Amino acid sequence: MKHHTSSGQHQLIVGGQRSGKSRHAEALAQDWLAAAPEHRVIVLATALAFDAEMQARIQRHQQDRPAGFSTREEPLALTAALQANAAPERLILVDCLTLWLTNWLMPMQGQADLLGWQQERQALLEALPQLPGRIIFVSNEVGWGVSPMSSEARFYVDELGRLNQEVAARCAQLTLMVAGQPWTRPVAAQRGQ
Repeated sequence: MKHHTSSGQHQLIVGGQRSGKSRHAEALAQDWLAAAPEHRVIVLATALAFDAEMQARIQRHQQDRPAGFSTREEPLALTAALQANAAPERLILVDCLTLWLTNWLMPMQGQADLLGWQQERQALLEALPQLPGRIIFVSNEVGWGVSPMSSEARFYVDELGRLNQEVAARCAQLTLMVAGQPWTRPVAAQRGQ
């Protein structure tokens, strides 16, 4: 593995569904907001409301967000949104990488754009160490279960696992959420092989 530069303020929070990932990320963002009057929080939401249940989830997340959080929807062009909004006095909460990947590889309309995904992923990984301010990424850990039956689902699980590893390597901290409890540790520097 190649050595990657990590940002001293960026963090990846991973866990299973309903593990408390978003709630923990929002609590960290609230602490950031309260720490200094010039601090701001921007949520980059990647979800698309493709059915009634997903619409209700999105509304619940919006209603539960603390006052003072600004939300922008960005289902595909995450790197450009990060570059446009990153600043020393801002914390950007990306919720979540899982749905961002889904939007590229399993869109509700049209075909998967594998080439577009690969370019966007690489752009994110190259930009992340240079982005100022603090960025908290939320993502699912989906690789702990039984291997999916279809080749498409296996590809998705593998791709999300690779994305989580690459983002974690560029962050200073990694948090695993288990039953609503955070397990946080510094990210170790990757050594070349």
